[in-house]
Amino acid sequence: MIVKQFLTGGDRNFGYLVVDEDTKSAAIIDPSYSPEKICTCANENGYVAKYIFNTHDHFDHTNGNETAEQMTSVTPLKFGDVAGATGEKIEDGTILPLGKLRIKIIHTPGHTDDSICIYIGDAVFTGDTLFVGKVGGTGFGDDAVQEYKSLHERLMTLPGETRVFPGHNVGVAPESTIDNEKKTNPFLLQPDLDSFIDLKKNWLEYKRKHGID
Repeated sequence: MIVKQFLTGGDRNFGYLVVDEDTKSAAIIDPSYSPEKICTCANENGYVAKYIFNTHDHFDHTNGNETAEQMTSVTPLKFGDVAGATGEKIEDGTILPLGKLRIKIIHTPGHTDDSICIYIGDAVFTGDTLFVGKVGGTGFGDDAVQEYKSLHERLMTLPGETRVFPGHNVGVAPESTIDNEKKTNPFLLQPDLDSFIDLKKNWLEYKRKHGID
């Protein structure tokens, strides 16, 4: 499996190209701001885009959809949409083929109600649910509760060696693993929900004390 990570613009947004090497079938994830970079890379290498996914329906993750669709003839998909190629609805647990690989949709509400993570091979593309050393922005109410559950009940149950590719380059590194996040991410180290929300409320002070950018 090939994973290509692109800094596309905006608030240090990442977009991705994921390829099954045997068949050259490809998936594009969050082609925002600079969709041409991703689509041109695919075309120049003979990769055939089968899917375009948005990890959630925020403008900074979807604004490249029109151009990406024009360049690939593939309709972008977000939570709740139906994949034209397979007739499968994009919802929690949906499995889609990508050559010899499988794509699994993981619904991870919190940052938004429609947030999804895309699990392919040994990698998970976490959008704005999980960054490296940080988590996605929420308020302090039900959205934070949902994010806490999504992190612990959905993402942290993946194999520890699973590579983590976030939606923005706002963490301490551009990629990580599930095991590394369990061991080092201060939000995931909190002992309970109340402590998780308290860290959200006091994150600026926590960053100052610990020298985090």
